[in-house]
Amino acid sequence: MPEPHYEFAGDELTPVPGTSDSAAMARGEPGLPARFTWRGREYGVAALLRKWKTSGPCNTGGGEKYLRRHWYRIAAEPCEPGPDADAVTLTVYCERQARGARGAKSRWFVYTVGPGGDAGGPRPRCRGRRRHREGVGSAGR
Repeated sequence: MPEPHYEFAGDELTPVPGTSDSAAMARGEPGLPARFTWRGREYGVAALLRKWKTSGPCNTGGGEKYLRRHWYRIAAEPCEPGPDADAVTLTVYCERQARGARGAKSRWFVYTVGPGGDAGGPRPRCRGRRRHREGVGSAGR
């Protein structure tokens, strides 16, 4: 079976308030939002497919390495039906530090978008809180 085609997105993702994963935040990780707005449409996370972290060198020239981003591959479905309301597979990330004063609140971004598919679980609840269901291959790396 050929690999699905993913396209670069590079867009900001806006979490819906109150839908972040509080258990992850208690562990010191970003709370992947169960619902978010992207390109003017609200989506719900149907499944967490994979997660990993990347690090980089110290910005002040020291020899230390710092955790820079938390990455997630998710299956997401639109909360409202409509034309072009297709399920998608997204690679999203959270920056540990904001990019600057202008983007202080922008920390979540969509990196790539690919075709959706059956996430193998219940449809996302687009109203109220929802806990994430980790799928195969979701172990942190």
